[in-house]
Amino acid sequence: MSHQNLKFESLLAGTNVIPVMVIKDIAQAVPLARELVKSGMKVLEITLRTDCALQAIKEIIVHVPEAIVGVGTVTTPQQLRDAQAAGATFAVSPGSTDDLIAVADETGLPLLPGVATASEAMKLQALGYRYLKLFPAEAVGGRALLKSLQGPLPDLKFCPTGGITSDSAADYLALGNVVCVGGSWMI
Repeated sequence: MSHQNLKFESLLAGTNVIPVMVIKDIAQAVPLARELVKSGMKVLEITLRTDCALQAIKEIIVHVPEAIVGVGTVTTPQQLRDAQAAGATFAVSPGSTDDLIAVADETGLPLLPGVATASEAMKLQALGYRYLKLFPAEAVGGRALLKSLQGPLPDLKFCPTGGITSDSAADYLALGNVVCVGGSWMI
């Protein structure tokens, strides 16, 4: 099993929901993280959709040490390097590029790359990835797509994100190839 897979296997142990956090006000980062951890969600994804995201990661790491803090919406190699410098434990991307995968391998920062098709999943599997993000899950076929991928790609595990709700999360988690779901409904 590759270095990336071992890290994700241990990161996701006991985790079935990853809150996807868009921090618009840095003052809200630590209180929100504390509430999520208190409610049992210790693996947190802070998206890079705001100017204060990297600072939020640093603040949460310092003030909520029981949280496992990752970075989301990583689309460039530099963002991956910046996330690692900020102290992120893992990174999540909506898709993948050869450059992003190369920097993930170079830095050793576990990356959960996004896929929307069987071909994308197969390419990443050939590179040694076993854990993938299905994104945007609902828009690309959601549970039906994941059920269809399970037969031909039985070694892959998915974290679907994008359109997941509190009502649909349990249905996703019931699938054999889904290890967790990501969403923002709890925020």
